[in-house]
Amino acid sequence: MKAVLYAFSALLIIATLMPLVKKDYWTFRIFDYPRFQKLWLISVLLICWTIVGYEHLSKVDLGIVIILGLLFLYLLKQIVPYSPFHTKMVKPAKKHEKTTVKVLVANVYQYNKDYQKCLQLIKKEQPHLFMLVETDQHWADAIAALKVDYSYQVLLPLENTYGMLLYSKFPLQNIEINHLIDQDIPSIFADLQIDGQLIKLFAIHPTPPVPGENTHSTERDAEILIVGKKAKSEKKPIIIMGDLNDVAWSYTTELFLKISGMGDPRMGRGMYSTFHAKYPFLRWPLDHIFLSHQFRLKKMMVHPSIGSDHFPISADLVLDKNNENEQLEADMEDKADAEEKIISGIEF
Repeated sequence: MKAVLYAFSALLIIATLMPLVKKDYWTFRIFDYPRFQKLWLISVLLICWTIVGYEHLSKVDLGIVIILGLLFLYLLKQIVPYSPFHTKMVKPAKKHEKTTVKVLVANVYQYNKDYQKCLQLIKKEQPHLFMLVETDQHWADAIAALKVDYSYQVLLPLENTYGMLLYSKFPLQNIEINHLIDQDIPSIFADLQIDGQLIKLFAIHPTPPVPGENTHSTERDAEILIVGKKAKSEKKPIIIMGDLNDVAWSYTTELFLKISGMGDPRMGRGMYSTFHAKYPFLRWPLDHIFLSHQFRLKKMMVHPSIGSDHFPISADLVLDKNNENEQLEADMEDKADAEEKIISGIEF
């Protein structure tokens, strides 16, 4: 029994401490993702150690239990902001307020052929603006009928799992197709015009740090932070949306929030996990909708499966120029770290 506890305790201690190592290699960064899972497993381990009985614990055993207890508290502190027990970073809209814009993001999984589920979701939810990623030409053709209801589109179908399709009921202006880090990975910058008000939109899908695709998070982190810096210099209200291939609580995402001044509507509400759709115990928030301080949130929702490995996510937003949400502040060290990561990504 103790041998099993020793083995699992060692694994969880290593898995919890690995993200603290500031290295971009995937073996370190991948452990950012399952924070809630690690919290749950450490809870189970602590119960198991208790069952063994304190009178049978050696000094080494007690040391392991203390370390696990401290890691439990550390993970709990990291998780609580993404629960209803924390202050909402993006203020809630009042019930009577009309939604200004409803946005939806879905990673459809390029090889998923269940196009009808995606079409049905969009027709049911009627977002004003939606973004689909991992879209090839087959996906572009499959949803082309939606052009009747969505007069404005930016269509970037690709065969490399980094295609993007952006559809809007509101006019899109000043459209820029960028390749911030990699010539094979596009991003879309545009102005969304709603009743004479321009809203800056950033739609991105950086590469994940996984074997076989990209062994380092360097390029992903750089792209996220480049967009964060651009957002900070904008005077318009801003929406940043997409599959960021990074969890809401990672160091990079926190640095992005500090650099950009954007708000995460998950904070104070819940995790709203969007990946992995097929494995309930392995789920975390990878798809994001970040908002500048002029927005309040009316509703946020993770939608049922459309056959992808991601769940779609949507947000109903209310625009108020006088609104002020909570913002994280970047100090000199944060700014220097962000700049270093951006340079590393460009030169990688």
